Amino acid sequence: MSLSMPFTFDPGACFIGGQWVAPANREQLSLSNPSTGAELCQIAHGSAADIDTAVNAAQDALDGEWGRATALQRGRWLAALGKLVQDRVEDLAALEAQDVGKPLTQARADAVALARYCEFYSGAADKVHGDTLPYLEGYTVYTLREPHGVTGHIIPWNYPMQIIGRSVGAALTMGNAVVLKPAEQACLTALAFAELAQQAGFPPGAINVVPGLGAEAGAALSAHTGVQHISFTGSVQTGMSVQQAAGQNVIPVTLELGGKSAQLVFEDADIEAAMPFLINAGIQNAGQTCSAASRILVHRSIYSTVVSKMAKQYQQLRVGDAMQDFSIGPLISEQQKQRVQSFINNASDLNCVAEGQIDSAASNTGFFVKPMLFADVPAEHALAQQEVFGPVQVVMPFDDDDHALALANGTEFGLVAAIWSRDGARQMRLAKKLRAGQVFINNYGAGGGVELPFGGVGKSGHGREKGFEALYGMSALKTVAARHD
Repeated sequence: MSLSMPFTFDPGACFIGGQWVAPANREQLSLSNPSTGAELCQIAHGSAADIDTAVNAAQDALDGEWGRATALQRGRWLAALGKLVQDRVEDLAALEAQDVGKPLTQARADAVALARYCEFYSGAADKVHGDTLPYLEGYTVYTLREPHGVTGHIIPWNYPMQIIGRSVGAALTMGNAVVLKPAEQACLTALAFAELAQQAGFPPGAINVVPGLGAEAGAALSAHTGVQHISFTGSVQTGMSVQQAAGQNVIPVTLELGGKSAQLVFEDADIEAAMPFLINAGIQNAGQTCSAASRILVHRSIYSTVVSKMAKQYQQLRVGDAMQDFSIGPLISEQQKQRVQSFINNASDLNCVAEGQIDSAASNTGFFVKPMLFADVPAEHALAQQEVFGPVQVVMPFDDDDHALALANGTEFGLVAAIWSRDGARQMRLAKKLRAGQVFINNYGAGGGVELPFGGVGKSGHGREKGFEALYGMSALKTVAARHD
């Protein structure tokens, strides 16, 4: 085992009912270090039996101390957890870099974001209010926001800490008890989160973590009759399976799926201000980001200028070991590397205008892929339509606003878009017409935006995470109508 371990939890255990326990089948899965391809450690091979135990533990928590806690107390537990996360940012970043292959700077930002989610939701816990509704004479009508009950959270390997924060954080704020199934490719910071939650004083069963295969533990959680809400982030195909399984129990599902997000650069844009966003939003986390800006759409009058500037910056990009903190780290696995490489191989007829370089000291068994920039890509080409989930961007020209809009909306996804223009009327007009859950104007990502509702349309999913909107999704609305005359 090559894992540098700054926490005390056993990587091969599940966290259920406030205890670290071996999986029921006593089996383990091998976890790889993406930077070297070598085994990092062994993790629990959680099964349907472990999911069942965890759901029961979560229900016990709802029936006990956790369910009786006030909103104020839930907020205080979350605040304590956020402080512990903040104190351990460097340890969490090191763990994430080893586990995900994410460069240390990016992993550190994710740990800071997790602390911020805890901080935001701790302050929101006692501020989600119901309403009084005017109605017939002799009636008083009001609404209550109540927890769903046991919520299931199936999170991916690309942003474990951030997605725990926005999904689990919102669920806990509203008083739900959580069963978390992290991705089998990267689950260590999820287990570290459980350790810190235990230290923060969360009652046993409020938070449960069961590592395991998606086809086993994830499927069992999606279909469990004791779960009242499912939150899933991942691929479109798996999201469809999760929704179908949850549908058998008629429970709500929040899905955050794929994306093929576009940045629209108009002739009046501040190109120098846009340039870092155009590139970084596409290559961050080696392009393994649902909201990655993988398509850059540029007005034809400035097209050659933008392509040239992007190409020069691409040539400076370096790929290497996550702990060395290059611009780009490895992909998560050999399977993902082969998938991205197949997209590149199938684009041999396209115009690759620039590529970065893999550092000479990088392990030849690591899962590294050069970042590549393609220009003049046809709108119907796979690189312009399908989610590559790697450090590959395409640049495409447009002639006018309508052409830009048609290209931007011309995929089955609708997660994020950006408009680069100084024309206020154009900004407002296109923001309304872009088919996306988030639209940024003269920026991309807004610094992470814990407060900003996030989610997609089309095959990017449905439901919203982040901000207060997530709290509404993590609760059920009850209407009470009292007649008193």
